Amino acid sequence: MADQAQTVTNWTPDQLPSLEGRRYIITGGNSGIGLEAAILLAKAGGAVTLACRNPDKAAVAAARVKTETGSEPGIVILDLASLASIKRAADEVRASHEKIDGLINNAGIMQTPQMKTEDGFELQLGSNHLGHFLWTGLLLDRVEAASGRVVTVSSIAHKFGEIFLDDLMLETGYTPTKAYGQSKLANLMFALELQRRLTAKGSPARSIACHPGYSGTALQSTGPTGFWNFIYKFTNALMAQPAEKGAIPTVLAAAGDEAQPGGYYGPTGWQDAGGPVGDAKIAGRALKEDVAAELWSKSEDLVGLRFPS
Repeated sequence: MADQAQTVTNWTPDQLPSLEGRRYIITGGNSGIGLEAAILLAKAGGAVTLACRNPDKAAVAAARVKTETGSEPGIVILDLASLASIKRAADEVRASHEKIDGLINNAGIMQTPQMKTEDGFELQLGSNHLGHFLWTGLLLDRVEAASGRVVTVSSIAHKFGEIFLDDLMLETGYTPTKAYGQSKLANLMFALELQRRLTAKGSPARSIACHPGYSGTALQSTGPTGFWNFIYKFTNALMAQPAEKGAIPTVLAAAGDEAQPGGYYGPTGWQDAGGPVGDAKIAGRALKEDVAAELWSKSEDLVGLRFPS
């Protein structure tokens, strides 16, 4: 477990302070964990913006947020598989918001067949990690202006991931599970490395990571094909917790007073799949600072952005 200044156990959203006057931007806010987190944050008084790829789905999600909370969320169209889309969306956010209290990197895809993004990146690493890396870099000053938080959603799958520094795009030996594990390990390593860099430069912003355990969302049906798609139909029915419960670690990381810089939060029950939310276990491979620094450097080169030091 990463060094955290205090122990968090059995955290629930009713422990949130008032979020009046605070702005939260959530990628993948149109469904699953992202949508449920948006609702919980809005219920506590936060203003939310849903950053989504599909305008129609975003509109449906925004209507649900308004119906359940009375607060009308903002919408920004964002495709994390396109560097051009990320830059356009970041420009739109910058024009609308001087400060961001919580930049929540939630959107993700899982175990897809071998495909590439618009810019030629392996799809899962490109969307889950590189897209959020650029998104964060373009908006970090807005988070710093609010003394806010960058929240990155990883997964228990990070425990089985490996960073292939000599073949990040997995041109050799691609499997859907191998690519997913790498992308979610990259998410967690990015969050931890970002906090190290924020600390080094005396930034008021904080980087915090979380995972949703095993939560039933569209993630298991829209990415995997064949065997895995078949298996998830059964495991979702038997084992998965509702998306609303899976969103609790995200809400803690984004707005809970208990969340610490460099912390990692998630369900603490059997295999970290469900149960009470608190300090989550970090695999030793995620704590390798030399690998994280090299991944950071390669990510900057790939997306064409240098984070200010």
